[in-house]
Amino acid sequence: MAVLTALRESPGALVRNPILFVPVLVVMLVQLPVLLLQSVNPILAGVASALVSLLSIAAIPFFQGGLLAMADEALDGRTSFATFLESGKRHYVAILVAYLVLLAVNFTFGMVAFVAGIAGSVLLIGSGQFGGPNLAVLVALGVVAAIGILAYLLVVFFLQFYGQAIVLEGRDAVEGLKRSIAVVRENLLSTIGYVLLAGVVGSLAGLGFAGASALLSQGTTTSVMGNAAPAPSLPVLAGVGVGVLVLGTLFGGFFSVFSVAFYRKIAE
Repeated sequence: MAVLTALRESPGALVRNPILFVPVLVVMLVQLPVLLLQSVNPILAGVASALVSLLSIAAIPFFQGGLLAMADEALDGRTSFATFLESGKRHYVAILVAYLVLLAVNFTFGMVAFVAGIAGSVLLIGSGQFGGPNLAVLVALGVVAAIGILAYLLVVFFLQFYGQAIVLEGRDAVEGLKRSIAVVRENLLSTIGYVLLAGVVGSLAGLGFAGASALLSQGTTTSVMGNAAPAPSLPVLAGVGVGVLVLGTLFGGFFSVFSVAFYRKIAE
């Protein structure tokens, strides 16, 4: 099975090429100050987060192109940072275009969900003006929401390998998106297994980041009695920072190699 094969190949590639963790570590170092700012000034942290998000739109295509190429080389032997720079530049435009397409899809679904939410609220309130909310309206809203969520997940599911198609096969943005759809369609069961495994691992990492965020937010929240919770001490901040760096770097490095190894198997 492609998932198991990719799992077997990924650790060896990382052991041979620990340099793969360096680009991920750099990204984590850029994001860490935003997380630590939560314990000092949540408003400033929100502004910094928005700025980092804007910058990431321009930086992510370069990072993605370089890291995927390094992972591909690492699976066959050795890789270098020169590969990261060369591939990041060569595939930048194609990945940026595909990435903007996905952002447009996300924005569209978000706007549709926002408008549907307002319309649904008005309809729900109107249905209950002579009593409680109408059960039929509640069911209809639930069905519409479920269909919308399913449609969004299907789009993400079929387009998730556009970067691999562009970098590993030298395709342009449109071809990369089409190739991702074709490969996933031909390997549905394997891709579902891959997504489930990645989801479990990602959820565990997400819990770690959520715990760190909650810990760093202590000083900005109030207790039940209305008193401000004590801010985390410097050793706690340092420990959380190191933990986030290690966890994020390990997860990012492993997943980059795992995704490439899996794609190589299903695209054969």
